[in-house]
Amino acid sequence: MVEDEREFDYLEDSERGPKHWGELYPEWRACSNGDMQSPIDLLHERVEVLPNLGRLQRKYKPAKAILKNRGHDIMLKWGKSGAGTLEINQTEYVLKQCHWHSPSEHTFNGSRYHLEVHLVHQSKDGKNAVVGITYKIGRPDTFLKELMGNISSIADSKNAEAQVGVVDPRHIKMGSRKYYRYMGSLTTPPCTQGVAWNIVKKVRTVSREQLRLLRAAVHDEAEANARPTQPINKRVVDLYTPRRLSPALHFLL
Repeated sequence: MVEDEREFDYLEDSERGPKHWGELYPEWRACSNGDMQSPIDLLHERVEVLPNLGRLQRKYKPAKAILKNRGHDIMLKWGKSGAGTLEINQTEYVLKQCHWHSPSEHTFNGSRYHLEVHLVHQSKDGKNAVVGITYKIGRPDTFLKELMGNISSIADSKNAEAQVGVVDPRHIKMGSRKYYRYMGSLTTPPCTQGVAWNIVKKVRTVSREQLRLLRAAVHDEAEANARPTQPINKRVVDLYTPRRLSPALHFLL
């Protein structure tokens, strides 16, 4: 994963833009020739509903963190031991960091929203799992509200990193148990594949002020930091929806 994002950009006509990421370094080739790239459009017709997929098993905990301006995005990075875990198919992934893209990178039936946060997790053997939550303009996001002052402090390029003390990732609300899962890639170079994506179905809200600050704080010329959607090829997208109880069972409960 690239820590310093000045080596690429999001400008459509740029030689370092998304169309050319795979040509910039040999280790970034997957950005051009990978067949399981992210983000994708979560088209309703492609989705298979799987109640047996199970809820996202999150065991997050508060931990010390820093905010970092990476040039194209703002990243909140927890300490070496992470901030708890996410379990998928008996594999434990440690929550390492989260960062924001505007507009959203994943689309729903072609609709792109105003913001998307990625919670990046890693297993002991180096595999990645990401939880994505999308936002539209509306009420302020409570988690971002906690960080607004710190984000303002790193808007100055001379101060690109800030210690923010203990941050509780449990304050990042999902608002729904429903989520899409598919196998994809990192959405920035080196576009590494084999990432287990989990996109929360519910679209949450963020205020215009919060969105403006996230975009104003980064030091690039692009109005957006979202990679275009990629071909889905032959991948399967699963949707976890909890089973509905029958009226009789509701009565008994």
